[in-house]
Amino acid sequence: MTAKVIYTGDLRTVATHLRSGSVIETDAPVDNHGKGERFSPTDLVATALASCILTTMAILGKKHNISVDGAESTVEKIMHTDPRRIGEIKLVLDFSKCGPYTDKEKTLLEHIAKTCPVIESLNPTLIKSMVFNW
Repeated sequence: MTAKVIYTGDLRTVATHLRSGSVIETDAPVDNHGKGERFSPTDLVATALASCILTTMAILGKKHNISVDGAESTVEKIMHTDPRRIGEIKLVLDFSKCGPYTDKEKTLLEHIAKTCPVIESLNPTLIKSMVFNW
């Protein structure tokens, strides 16, 4: 098992990663009857994409001696309705603090970003927009 999730009431959950004991709390968003005081479950999905991209880039980087230490990503999640779902995830990936990179390195890193496990797991109709700032 990976995690245990407990509904604690008031549209909130507590998820515990079983191996490490790390905890994440969620709250429903304001536009869906929540207080918006924590990540919503859909926020976590969008954020997981950025985290996966940066992690897989770092794994690739270790193999090719390319550092991405200090790389950052902003995440914007756009909800659609009928049915309510994530319609688009917009990422801006900033590598200005950790470059410079050759064109070949940029191509390798951008390819891994577009094929990370999370992006491959998301519905193909979900729009995934990425801007790379080198």
